[in-house]
Amino acid sequence: MAEPSKVIHVRNVGHEISENDLLQLFQPFGVITKLVMLRAKNQALLQMQDIPSAINALQFYTNVQPTIRGRNVYVQFSSHQELTTMDQNAQGRGDEPNRILLVTIHHMLYPITVEVLHQVFSPHGFVEKIVTFQKSAGFQALIQYQLRQSAVSARTSLQGRNIYDGCCQLDIQFSNLDELQVHYNNDRSRDFTNPNLPTEQKGRSSQPTGYGDVGGMYALEAHEARAVGFPQMANAAAIAAAFGGGLPPGISGTNDRCTVLVSNLNPDRIDEDKLFNLFSLYGNIVRIKLLRNKPDHALVQMGDGFQAELAVHFLKGAMLFGKRLEVNFSKHPNITQGADTHEYVNSNLNRFNRNAAKNYRYCCSPTKMIHLSTLPQDVSEEEIVNHLAEHGTIVNTKLFEMNGKKQALVMFETEEQATEALVSKHASSLGGSIIRISFSQLQTIRENSQ
Repeated sequence: MAEPSKVIHVRNVGHEISENDLLQLFQPFGVITKLVMLRAKNQALLQMQDIPSAINALQFYTNVQPTIRGRNVYVQFSSHQELTTMDQNAQGRGDEPNRILLVTIHHMLYPITVEVLHQVFSPHGFVEKIVTFQKSAGFQALIQYQLRQSAVSARTSLQGRNIYDGCCQLDIQFSNLDELQVHYNNDRSRDFTNPNLPTEQKGRSSQPTGYGDVGGMYALEAHEARAVGFPQMANAAAIAAAFGGGLPPGISGTNDRCTVLVSNLNPDRIDEDKLFNLFSLYGNIVRIKLLRNKPDHALVQMGDGFQAELAVHFLKGAMLFGKRLEVNFSKHPNITQGADTHEYVNSNLNRFNRNAAKNYRYCCSPTKMIHLSTLPQDVSEEEIVNHLAEHGTIVNTKLFEMNGKKQALVMFETEEQATEALVSKHASSLGGSIIRISFSQLQTIRENSQ
């Protein structure tokens, strides 16, 4: 093996393999800072943020053959210690003031939408337009102010700051563009001077744009059926932290389809909020649609392809309301917003907005045991049992305190009863508190343990 380097050399990269495919192969191991496609040689060079991330990736792929779109690819350390070809992003010219900013977001544990960016940047002046896209450097946005001094002020005060505590760090340059072209007002682009733009292009979903090396990524490569919702790499750092560089058995980490089709539901007992409570165990939910013409079918759009893969993997075959769920990837890249869709993209009940790494670590198939948290301090076991008893036979319960907060374990007779309790009572009110419920991987409740 060559001397370790943070640059990874990938061979046998066929013409059908996109930048995004490669990003997904390596994103579980750490932040990817640069990517160069050597199309003429069917090769690629990819730079991780640090050498340990690259070592983790290569160690993992010595035991697991990496494949993309059915093709084996081969990875090794590059003889380069650094990639210099992409140091200067084609859109930024660094320090020459301009009213358009190019913003790159690093360590992005939480989803960043146009609304979030508008909230962050509008205190510095009138924001006319925002366009977001995914690049090899990570999630990026172009932000156009009405006045150049607003952009200068925003860059001066926001450069290097975090949007959220400890993550989502802003790296801001001046762009060399003169005017942003915005075709749609949706969760990834917005023209605040023209509220009448459509949310999507009619007929075709992708069109060429003039943003240099962003190319089709500005249109989010809809021809590759990439979903919209949250950016694809939002959870890279969280996944790496949760899984220590390796992924759970059966999870590839390379899926890029975000929408899941759930069938064989019990139409008399299911609704969007119950589906949200179940699927939000595996990732953030963008929107859910029950299919009116097939009442036992629903579409669930997850935050990214990795979260969708977790949901399919852990929920396939689960029992709920007397039915065995069938969970598969949908042929639809995303769910179009409409009167019959329920929106969850901004819901504060999405579990992966906080402690994302911890939530990934707890992902599992339904079990007989559920874990309750955010309980009222004076709650009794009897109140908990009364709250959940309608869903099945409770075999055992344990109320305990962790870091000064009341929590409980409740064991049902069957996994199906525990699943019903979770989907029906997660985010319900008990003694004035909104309680959280997830599955516990503990097999039994030890009486003597605190």
